[in-house]
Order: sequence, then C-alpha cells, then structure tokens
Amino acid sequence: MKLRVAWIGKTKEPAYQALTNEYLKRISYFTTIDPQEFSNEVTLLKSISKQVPKPFLVLLDSRGKQFSSEELAAYLEDQQDRGLGQILFAIGPSDGFSEEAIALADLKLSFGKMTFAHELARVVLLEQLYRAFTIIKKHPYHLGHK
Repeated sequence: MKLRVAWIGKTKEPAYQALTNEYLKRISYFTTIDPQEFSNEVTLLKSISKQVPKPFLVLLDSRGKQFSSEELAAYLEDQQDRGLGQILFAIGPSDGFSEEAIALADLKLSFGKMTFAHELARVVLLEQLYRAFTIIKKHPYHLGHK
C-alpha cells in the first residue's frame, strides 16, 4: 500500500520540516510514502481528480472519526489486507476544507476537539502513521513509553 500525505501551505518553521522529514524517513521503512505540498485546496482537488484510480481520501477534519493509535493501526492493516493501493491523507487550509472537498472524502479523521497549527497537525499525523506501522509490525516503538 502506498501512502500520500498532502498539505496546503508552505512549511515556515525549520523544526517542523525536520520532524516531517524524520517521520517520512521512518515510515518509508514500512511502506511507500509520498509527501505533497499544495498552494491551495483547488490545486489539491485537481490533483486528486486527475488520478486513476482515485486514491482513498482521508481528510483531517474536526468533525471526523476519532481513532486510538491501535484503532488507526487496525484500520490501516485492514485496508492493506483488502488490497487498497493508495491512501491519501490530506490536511486542509487554515479555515478547513470546503464542503466540496468533504463530499469527496472516503473518511474524515479527527485528532479531537482541539485545534492544531497545520504544520503541527502534519507532524502529529506522520507520527501516528509511523506508530500505526510499528503496531502492525509489532515493533517496540509503541510500547516504549511504558
């Protein structure tokens, strides 16, 4: 399964870019991952519409479904087992995704009721994807905090 992580807006803080790069590298040990930066939602949606087959689209949205780390891992593993070729996780603009984008989503994912800076949300998403793969592969990373 191939993962894509898309976000809108340029990375301004070097610390966020360093963490993004670190988690992208870690995830790449488990699966193919393709990061993509878009200037706005319109270019993101155009990119999705051109792809055949359309990727399974997961939008980060505060109104979405909440998963524990273990539940996210189980969800990803289930998608892998079903032979899903590609999942695109997308982090929207500062004012949230439009209703048009929401309508295209196969899943809306929420980190809870709190609001995060978009660069931070990206790092949290990448860390959770990495954690999910370590759970699937029974790597000790997930349990290292105990």
